[in-house]
Amino acid sequence: MSIFCIGRNYVEHAKELGNEVPTSPVIFMKPTGALLPQGSEFEIPAFTQDLHFEGELVLRVSKFGKNIKAADVLSYCDAITVGIDFTARDVQNGLKQKGLPWEKAKAFDGSAVLGTWQLLTEKMLQAPIHFELHKNGQAVQKGDSSLMIFTMPVILESITEYFSIHPGDMIYTGTPVGVGPTAKGDHFEGFLEGTSVFTLKVKP
Repeated sequence: MSIFCIGRNYVEHAKELGNEVPTSPVIFMKPTGALLPQGSEFEIPAFTQDLHFEGELVLRVSKFGKNIKAADVLSYCDAITVGIDFTARDVQNGLKQKGLPWEKAKAFDGSAVLGTWQLLTEKMLQAPIHFELHKNGQAVQKGDSSLMIFTMPVILESITEYFSIHPGDMIYTGTPVGVGPTAKGDHFEGFLEGTSVFTLKVKP
């Protein structure tokens, strides 16, 4: 199982971190061990003092693909949910300054939170797909698929130019504006089209 992630896929999020808006998808990956088992509490790693939450739409791959062109998303993905890509922002900034990869900041154990899968349908794809991340009962991020710089078909095309996708793989499609710090004892809840798909407690 592979976990593909797209960085800087919303203009306002790129701006809030002072990053350039990309002209092609920024792709990185997380190992299987990054996936936090559903129902588990999340523990902030000792190596970071500035852990950020990043809520995003996540696609589940249902079919093998390689070098896909003008992808019909439903031909390759059968489900969608909301997840969190936790980021050790202080670690990431240090790595970026040195021109080094982001894995230490993005791919550590438990850094990928995943909600309950919902069936992906043609009707859903015909309109913006809305999602929210709440922290301690307050909405901290609101986004929809129409705000993505790179659409789902473009994401599939770009990933499969370099990597094969297989059933069960996951694609984190990027986070909207509103990322922020995570503290011990925080409670998160992810919503897809108004339906709660996960709750998460951060260990105190």
